[in-house]
Amino acid sequence: MRKQPCLHVGLLGIIIVLFIARVPSHQAHQHDQFANPRLGRAYTALQAWKHAIISDPKKFTSNWYGPDVCSYNGVFCAPALDNPYIETVAGIDLNHQNIAGSLPNELGLLTDLALFHINSNRFCGTVPETFKYMRLLFELDISNNRFAGKFPSVVLCLPSLKFLDVRFNKFEGKVPSKLFDMKLDALFINNNKFRFTIPENFANSTVSVLVLANNKLKGCFPPDMEKMAGTLNEIILLNNGLNACLPPDIGNLNKLTVFDISFNNLVGPLPEMMGDMMSLEQLNVGHNKFSGDIPPGICSLPKLGNFTYSYNYFDGDAPSCSDLPAKDNRKNCFPEEPLQRSEEDCSSVLSHPVNCDAFGCSTISPPPPLPYIPPPPPTDEGLHQ
Repeated sequence: MRKQPCLHVGLLGIIIVLFIARVPSHQAHQHDQFANPRLGRAYTALQAWKHAIISDPKKFTSNWYGPDVCSYNGVFCAPALDNPYIETVAGIDLNHQNIAGSLPNELGLLTDLALFHINSNRFCGTVPETFKYMRLLFELDISNNRFAGKFPSVVLCLPSLKFLDVRFNKFEGKVPSKLFDMKLDALFINNNKFRFTIPENFANSTVSVLVLANNKLKGCFPPDMEKMAGTLNEIILLNNGLNACLPPDIGNLNKLTVFDISFNNLVGPLPEMMGDMMSLEQLNVGHNKFSGDIPPGICSLPKLGNFTYSYNYFDGDAPSCSDLPAKDNRKNCFPEEPLQRSEEDCSSVLSHPVNCDAFGCSTISPPPPLPYIPPPPPTDEGLHQ
């Protein structure tokens, strides 16, 4: 039976011990200058990282030398959680420095790290598997870099992680469904090249902010999305190629303040229950294929300040929609309204009512079960140092 990546710790531990054991004698003497072994390991990790940096135009890491790692730019020390009498490296912040390079395996020696922020640089490669040793890592932000390859699945091994931001990179392929079982507070994976189907456990996510925009998604909104009602404040799914109807009970997300599903291929009506989303401040359903009437409850929401529903096929709205301070209803099928679609364009869609059950997403009329067909006979990559 193949072991999970999170369990491969023994071999790497031996490798790290051997690495430290082979440190040249002059560096070993330098290790004697550290207040405790954790700062010595931090020195090893940060020196390896400095050698993996190929460009530092702002010379931000120019003072990364000598044993006083707590004085290095962007390195923050604090008392260790398990021993308040010793100091350890607890945070790294290299944001907005335009540094180019990669992340070396030795960073796994920073086992007390809680914050790792390197957004808006030019780091490439991927996140090393040795990050699994960062059992206290709370925030991981590698956004706006040049990381590529598959989703960095090592993040699934981080039990303390609450904030994950990998947006604006070149990651591709599937996003593991286990990501949505993690107890995260915020998840940003937008603006990559991910292609995946919305998983069945999507609603298990505990996030308050979820941004998946500008990838390629398919599938249905899960019927149990109301499970997210207790935590979800913002969800942004724009420009993902989604092609389905909204579930009727989407309105149960009553803590939602921002809901952006624009630039997809969503069809059918807006559910009446969206009029119950009392916390909603920004709603953008523009550039889809929605049709029918705008539910009057939506435009009467007490906090709604911006409602964009342009470039759809709506043909009826409530008087309350006219009173919204910021609305955009262009390119729909509203009679006697300016800047609408042509009569021919509207007729081509409105004359063919949408059957949401056809997508297999409806909880009201589920399709009959398929007959049972017996399955056919059954037919960690090593860590690269």
